[in-house]
Amino acid sequence: MDGPQQCWPSIGLFVVMKEINIDDFYYDLPDQRIAKFPVADRDKSKLLIRREGKEITHTSFDHIGEWLPKDSLLVFNNTKVVRARIIMHKPTGARVEILCLEPHEPADYERAFAQMGSCKWHCIVGGLKKWKEGPVQIVFESAGEQYTLNAWREEQTNGSENIIRFEWDAPLSFGAMLELLGKLPIPPYLNRDTEEVDYTRYQTVYSKFEGSVAAPTAGLHFTDRLIGELREAGIQTDEVTLHVGAGTFLPVKEKDATRHPMHTEHFEIRLSTLENLIAKSGNITAVGTTSVRTLESLSALGYRTLVNGTPEVERVIGQFELYDIPAEYEGVELLEALAKYMRKMGVDTLKAATMIMIVPSFRFRIVNRIVTNFHQPKSTLLLLISAFIGDDWHRVYRYAMDNDFRFLSYGDSSLLLPNAAKE
Repeated sequence: MDGPQQCWPSIGLFVVMKEINIDDFYYDLPDQRIAKFPVADRDKSKLLIRREGKEITHTSFDHIGEWLPKDSLLVFNNTKVVRARIIMHKPTGARVEILCLEPHEPADYERAFAQMGSCKWHCIVGGLKKWKEGPVQIVFESAGEQYTLNAWREEQTNGSENIIRFEWDAPLSFGAMLELLGKLPIPPYLNRDTEEVDYTRYQTVYSKFEGSVAAPTAGLHFTDRLIGELREAGIQTDEVTLHVGAGTFLPVKEKDATRHPMHTEHFEIRLSTLENLIAKSGNITAVGTTSVRTLESLSALGYRTLVNGTPEVERVIGQFELYDIPAEYEGVELLEALAKYMRKMGVDTLKAATMIMIVPSFRFRIVNRIVTNFHQPKSTLLLLISAFIGDDWHRVYRYAMDNDFRFLSYGDSSLLLPNAAKE
């Protein structure tokens, strides 16, 4: 199958892509193969090992260190899932469900969670037809006092999203109020309500910074003990932050997958992490597709820096912008340009946003191995896996089916080496 390609020299803003038939990325996933709950012990899930030209095998996840080079770098996404789902009611009693996606005013996550009294968020609203006008509300208690949280629809944006204005009279920050009133937004395909187990098991053990409405699920298999053992074995670890949006669950509805509109996700990278990536270039393992998206997005920031003298972090990295980078630029060169800029400007952390879509023919410049779960048919995540290991994804998923692997967020995992990997 032909992948995307440039049809003429690009100008850094627009790339013409060849059609990708999303039907080529279908497989039969029976409902009983979707893991509805996590296994009892995080690191006792199954781990599939895929190597180019070799038989697929599997082991227990806690043996992953036996398959990673001792001098490699393992990169985690340390985002934390927010209790972003709020159940509210109209004065008539009609139920309205609001899922907070990302802050609108103030637009920064840290300031939005610290906001007192009022704020605005981009949200998905369930029961929107019942909410024509006026506020919805929830009455609650805190420290023995009764308070009210009200919400108004400000405007509709981006199809199903709405800007919602929240106002409350409690002496609580918006983040604290979500912790008190909100529910963890577990994936819709689990077809069940959030349960107590989800509040611990739908978070990674290294989660730190609130902002996601979905977990970076490849990281759910790691325990503190296992991470400690990997470090003792000489495997280094580092972290990036990418806040996972609800768009990760959106099916590709377009026949031509390249016409699927990608969602924007916000990420942060530290200078110290960039320096580690440069030092370990060619030997980097990304834990999860969110880490992959973050790391590969750095190439765009590095290329902007080389061309324009600045990474232009205020401009979202475009859906196909990375395909625009000339072939002669290696990942380590682009990382070095970005690190040099940060040192020159005295910046320890960069915040940016990305819409990148990784599809077959994408050139991975940063990531050498991927730890990832098994993804939905016809999804952008399955396209990413195909970009990494080619049509061999069929063999991988067939093996997982034949060997009783559990699928999706609470399911089992895999360690994938790319077709270009040299062992």
